[in-house]
Amino acid sequence: MMKKMPPIEKTYEAYSAIADKRIEMHEDYALVDSSDYSKYYEVSWNKDVYASSDNATYWQGYAGYPVIAVLILQGRLPKLNESYLFEMADIPWKELNDEHKRDYAAAAEEVLSKKPHAKEIKEAAEVLYEALSKLDLTLKRGRVKHSKNLLTH
Repeated sequence: MMKKMPPIEKTYEAYSAIADKRIEMHEDYALVDSSDYSKYYEVSWNKDVYASSDNATYWQGYAGYPVIAVLILQGRLPKLNESYLFEMADIPWKELNDEHKRDYAAAAEEVLSKKPHAKEIKEAAEVLYEALSKLDLTLKRGRVKHSKNLLTH
């Protein structure tokens, strides 16, 4: 189990990263573009040890949306049903989180209040969050050590 759980709203941001196809997966790392494409985050892993350069993972010590998105794409966490995933595309999370002064729940509520399948998306996020709480992962700052050098984006 992880030492510290993220706010559940980070799952919505992970869904958006997947819906926007902002994740470039590699053998032992991934590059994840931010919602406004102004920067990217590197997520690296070795077995059950994950590291990411996003602020949540690096500074707050919980799995940020780039880590959650990678875990979904790796099949370690449940996916959002494809028929709802498109509703999570093109959401300016950085802008919304800034407007709401990092009140992630308020930002998520603003987004979901406009979605026709908000109930199903919230239910899927709860299932994912429960599965995340049961994963035996270690989060680290910096990069996870590998036998070869990581490429840069």
